[in-house]
Amino acid sequence: MTIRLASIIVGLALTAVLVLWSLAPGLLNFALPEDPPYYAYQEENIQPAGGFVFEGPLGTWDEQQLQRGYQVYKEVCSACHSLKYVAFRNLEQLGYNEAEVRAEAANWNVPGIDPLTGEATTRPATPTDYFPSPYPNDVAARAANNNAIPPDLSLMTKARKDGTHYVYSLLLGYNEPDPEDVAKSPDFETPAGLYFNEYFYNINIAMPPQLYPDLITYSDGTEATPEQMAEDVTAFLTWTAEPSLVERKQTGWFVIGFLFFATILAFLSYKQVWAGLKPKKT
Repeated sequence: MTIRLASIIVGLALTAVLVLWSLAPGLLNFALPEDPPYYAYQEENIQPAGGFVFEGPLGTWDEQQLQRGYQVYKEVCSACHSLKYVAFRNLEQLGYNEAEVRAEAANWNVPGIDPLTGEATTRPATPTDYFPSPYPNDVAARAANNNAIPPDLSLMTKARKDGTHYVYSLLLGYNEPDPEDVAKSPDFETPAGLYFNEYFYNINIAMPPQLYPDLITYSDGTEATPEQMAEDVTAFLTWTAEPSLVERKQTGWFVIGFLFFATILAFLSYKQVWAGLKPKKT
């Protein structure tokens, strides 16, 4: 009787915990203040037609796309955003050979020391160097960007929810508010020095629109539309955040195959060794 009563109590306790767990999000949303007016403008993230080629269990990197994305970063994004966790030698993973990586690194200047005077100076980068910051310090970054510090982009697609789609959406999200949404929040306005972006978390962003048709000339001849540039640089930033993404997926398939094979062996061993043994009756 004691065991049965304890089982009933434990079962009721677990049921109560599950009920509270399922109701907690709703209770929390009810208790918190209402969303501010700008939430009326926010949209769900978008993605390119057909998605990104590296998504899904069988996704792979498109080296041409990654190289185009690097070109967009170099010619557009690097003026404000750093890439401090990526070394120039990592570009070999994009399909560049050693000589190309060395030549590419030499196009960038990194902090150095004058060997004669010992004073701080700059020097051409080498493959072992990391991408330099466009600003010497945060004060300079704020002064150049309306008191906002441009974030480092190395891990951006991991630092934001649904990061890959968020970055792609943000780059293409500069437009005017929908009149119907304006009617819902008539007091909303974009402050001076900021820009309306329907995918930014509070709608008003300090970064102005960056992508315009034919802003750059792709070395492979691809047409540089805003959508194409956004897709390419988003793929590149996904790679900087998760360079082993594709390898990890490929390893996962081998692990699944091994576990499946091991399960079959375990079942056959059971049939061969243990199936003939009968449990003793008590």
